Amino acid sequence: MKQDSTLQHSSAQHSQQHGQTHDAQHADHEQTEGFTFNAMFNENLGDHGGFYLFSYHLADLPYIFVDNGSPEFKMNVTELESSGYKLHAGHVVKSDGSHVQLDLSPTNFVIFQWISMIVVIALFIIGNRSYKKSTRAPKGIGNALEMLTMMIRDTVVRPNIPNDKLVSAYLPYFLSVFFFIYAMNLVGLIPGGHTATSAIGTTGGLALTAFLMVNIIIPIKAMGAGGAFKSFLHHLLGGAPWWLAPIMVPIEVVGVFTKPFALAIRLFANMSSGHIILFTLIGFIFFFNTVAVSPVVTLFSIFIYFLEILVTFLQAYIFTMLTAVFTGLVLGDHADEHH
Repeated sequence: MKQDSTLQHSSAQHSQQHGQTHDAQHADHEQTEGFTFNAMFNENLGDHGGFYLFSYHLADLPYIFVDNGSPEFKMNVTELESSGYKLHAGHVVKSDGSHVQLDLSPTNFVIFQWISMIVVIALFIIGNRSYKKSTRAPKGIGNALEMLTMMIRDTVVRPNIPNDKLVSAYLPYFLSVFFFIYAMNLVGLIPGGHTATSAIGTTGGLALTAFLMVNIIIPIKAMGAGGAFKSFLHHLLGGAPWWLAPIMVPIEVVGVFTKPFALAIRLFANMSSGHIILFTLIGFIFFFNTVAVSPVVTLFSIFIYFLEILVTFLQAYIFTMLTAVFTGLVLGDHADEHH
């Protein structure tokens, strides 16, 4: 009896130790998974309150925000935290987690937007100088920029806005949209870079600009304020009889706002999905905990990466094309040169 009791006690103690070991291994596994997926996604795809390459913090950015009706300016995180604030998902919040009134702090995505602007401006300065120095056909950067400029003018703007005065007046806007989006997409593919167009705030800002240009600025330029308002009222019926107004007007009003919403979501989703797929493929190595899958993962990752290079151009082109199409629909017959 005593021996059986001893054996039972030893068995129970062994089971308890085995359970503790299993729980510890499970906790380590959960911690590893959390690091692999959550940290990888948040640090490489999310926004930050500083300048980051890969997931490495290189420099602090100033924190500019409004709280309790007064503007605040903090130079670094230490100064921010000493004033009763902290960072959450790259944005300034109060120590208790509540939001400030207005956060205007530049973030990591803003830095990459500035980098994209500088790249585009520098390339056009170089291309412009090559035009001035030589009377021959441009080569290199100048030739590439001319080709893309003519493509946007002849395949995007002119077919949708057949009015040379409007094309000449607003071609710079369409070119700026195309090259800015294209540059942000390409910069995000550079190792260590972050894609600003994978932030809904960036694509929302671009869509808001397109909304103002398509529905207000260009129609007023083409038809005057009174003509633009009359044209807007006419489009609310969508060409249907007046007695269908209770049905058509709400549909058309919703359509006015769904177009820029679709522009923002389409660009955001397409640019985010490619990076998510790449990180998911890399995560398979950690998930299976073996390098045996690395050749397959590498091949698929290279394929997705080259596919993303194509997507960077297509998304910039589609955003510009849809903006021009929406502009032509709003202008209607007023876009005709002979009207």
